[in-house]
Amino acid sequence: MNKHKFIQQRRPQWKRFEEFLYGTSRKSLSKLEAEQITEFSRLLREVSHDLATIRSRGWGHDLISYLNDLVARGHNLFYGAPPSNLSVFYRYVSLEFPRLFRANIGYFLTACLLFFLPLGISWYVVQNNPSLASRVIPEEIMSRFDTMYSDHGESDPDNASEEGSESEPEGRSSFGDERATMAGFYINNNVGIALKCFALGILLGIGTVYTLLFNGIFLGAVSGYVISQGHGERFLSFVISHGSFELTAIAVAGGAGLMLGNALIHPGQRTRFQSLQVRGLEAVQIAGGAAVMLVVAALIEAFWSPSDVSPMLKYSVGSVLWLIVFLYLAFAGLQSDETGETAAQPGPSEKPGELPSA
Repeated sequence: MNKHKFIQQRRPQWKRFEEFLYGTSRKSLSKLEAEQITEFSRLLREVSHDLATIRSRGWGHDLISYLNDLVARGHNLFYGAPPSNLSVFYRYVSLEFPRLFRANIGYFLTACLLFFLPLGISWYVVQNNPSLASRVIPEEIMSRFDTMYSDHGESDPDNASEEGSESEPEGRSSFGDERATMAGFYINNNVGIALKCFALGILLGIGTVYTLLFNGIFLGAVSGYVISQGHGERFLSFVISHGSFELTAIAVAGGAGLMLGNALIHPGQRTRFQSLQVRGLEAVQIAGGAAVMLVVAALIEAFWSPSDVSPMLKYSVGSVLWLIVFLYLAFAGLQSDETGETAAQPGPSEKPGELPSA
């Protein structure tokens, strides 16, 4: 049987199963009639068999992606149980987010190219020609960086805390309140950038591309300018730790935005609205993971990065954090990946005679 005849023959069952998923997505299967549950189980096995057939014959990535999505949603609906909120969050962070990230890693790599490449180029250009920094960075921000990383500026926050501790017995508490306030500021600022990278993907991905390019150029120019002024050690030891989570999360959020744009440009077998519903849900989940990473980055930036420990220790901790981020995104939830792959294939106990022959 050739591809065209196979698709023509099986398409009604796929559409029926998709309608089933839309109709039962908001309620438990246990509330359905026994005949409906039996039909759902049969369709799930048939679509799983169709997916295995199409994969073995290499009949197109779009078709494989479409059927794999149906099987995954059907498997989750059929075997899933309503867990507690805390367990949902834990499973999302430890399993679902990294699994979805890897399944859509191409978007992340594209976002990395759009973000880190201009960052590196602008860093190199401005560090070697600091006069160009004013074309990207406003003068008042450049002056603020000069003060922040100068000998006087570096000690200002700590001096303020020390003066508070001398004049008030609650000095340590004031320092803690200050850091907590800064953590809130960083969370609001960083998550805002990530949400912009993600949400602007609805403009066919153009808004996401612009946001990634702009932030990459700006951050690179800032880095190059600060280092060119002789503040390299202070700057790099400050950013290396929280940068692991922060910069990676911006690229992750950018990849989610590109997913939105691609869902509208290439809807595949679905309408654009249906494509946005399905792919948009995955993109939201990935952007949510980026938001969690940015919260972690904000806490590190507020409480660890400005601490008085030696730069060498900060470099060591920062290197470990970069490794942790890599290992988390590359390997977390691998067991879930294997389970999902198994669910997408017909089980060994299923008899081929029960499924339509290809």
